[in-house]
Amino acid sequence: MKIALVAAVASLALAGTANASDLKSCAVPISVTPSPSEVPPPNEIHTDVPIAAYLLALYWSPEACRAGIPESDKAIQCQANSFGFTVHGLWPNGPDRVHPRYCRPSPPMSPATVKANLCMTPSPWLLQHEWQAHGTCQWDTPEAYFKKARKIREKLNVPDLDPGADGIMTAGEVRKAFIDRNGKLSPEGLNVRVKDGRLTEVWVCMDLKFKWAACRGGNGAPDMAVVKVTPKRG
Repeated sequence: MKIALVAAVASLALAGTANASDLKSCAVPISVTPSPSEVPPPNEIHTDVPIAAYLLALYWSPEACRAGIPESDKAIQCQANSFGFTVHGLWPNGPDRVHPRYCRPSPPMSPATVKANLCMTPSPWLLQHEWQAHGTCQWDTPEAYFKKARKIREKLNVPDLDPGADGIMTAGEVRKAFIDRNGKLSPEGLNVRVKDGRLTEVWVCMDLKFKWAACRGGNGAPDMAVVKVTPKRG
């Protein structure tokens, strides 16, 4: 069954483009169905962990589509559009390895809220999950949570990675692509995530004032690590 789509002109935060002046079309469904409320695993509910830092997690969307991860939406993310980095989520983090999560239950989001954020996070399921798992630990509404995520995303000049014909980059080259476009970022503030030798995400770390900061949990793959980078569709 084909999904009906419309093209919505979106800015940097929504379309995932490299520069704020580069407006891009993002095809989104004419109507959307919000995902049901998530039933969190009891061992993942952490309502009393203090917030010590934040990070913005960015999926490398071509790899999410190649791997068919459950978080991606095949029709919106992988067929109707060709994204580079998309927003996985904005995460309040705790002082150690336990982080605030699922701080309160939440009903499904409104269709309007889902649709408004699909070009930033192109998955109704993931939008619901991120709000429940992370947003409820600080923000009063999903609209306020995603507004903050968009604002942070707007601060970033996010690169579209070009791994070349061999599809290979080093983790250091991935970091440099971000740093070259964002003068206040440092290598210590980027956590390059790799799974089975493939780039999956880049985490951009912040302090309690949402300023770029060194990552508290390490920086992922070392600079010299050779990484397979799934190219964007043409």
